[in-house]
Amino acid sequence: MRNIPVDEVDGLDRAVLAIGTDYPHDHLLPLHAHRRAQVLYAATGVMQVETADGAWTVPTARAVLIPPGVRHQVAMTGVSTRSLYIEPGAVPWFPERCRVVDVSALLRALVLDAVDMAPRYPEHGRDATVVELILHELRSLAPLPLDVPLPAAPELRRLCDAFLSAPDIHDPPARWAAALNVSERTLGRLFRRGTDLSFAQWRQRACILRSLHALAEGTPVTRVAASLGYENPAAFTAAFRSLLGRAPSAYLARPPHRGGG
Repeated sequence: MRNIPVDEVDGLDRAVLAIGTDYPHDHLLPLHAHRRAQVLYAATGVMQVETADGAWTVPTARAVLIPPGVRHQVAMTGVSTRSLYIEPGAVPWFPERCRVVDVSALLRALVLDAVDMAPRYPEHGRDATVVELILHELRSLAPLPLDVPLPAAPELRRLCDAFLSAPDIHDPPARWAAALNVSERTLGRLFRRGTDLSFAQWRQRACILRSLHALAEGTPVTRVAASLGYENPAAFTAAFRSLLGRAPSAYLARPPHRGGG
């Protein structure tokens, strides 16, 4: 299925619905939720999914698992998606919180194939086997550290949201502590309690994940590093590699995909 709202087919008596959708270059899907569990795969571009408790960056060829009923918004940069909408009973193991995952070559091929299947595919035969394989492969996907947890405390959350809009690797904790009228030690405790990360860990993760959007648009590493406050590209690349395991150019390399729309 291509470029149709899931609500039009949600009632079909099939465990998995696969829909491919193209979006304008800079597009925002406002807060919404689905009855089904969703596997949102970025065939092209970069997405940022945000919920009440975090923000997840989804580069090309990765996917985010979105639990049923979770309200989320999606900001897209040059995105074409392939989505799987899955009956909750078919994925009892599904996480309760969003999770970005790496996508195996096999699952990628299965998802691309499923988009071209008839909506009410036969319950037995090739297409049903594709769906069974998809459900099997989903269970073994490796989680990726592509989320920025967000605290529930309103004042700290506002500071975090503002930082995500304009991240700076050297933004001092003293500024945050002064804004909250607390000590830096208390700020550290608030971050640990609200995000399970230290302030420095959270700040670095937010900067690196923000960089994925600019890098995906072809912005040179030198310019990206400078915009985030890194002294030089080598410092940025080292931080990028420490979080994601590869240099920026290797991480954003796109596997071949077929089909459009």
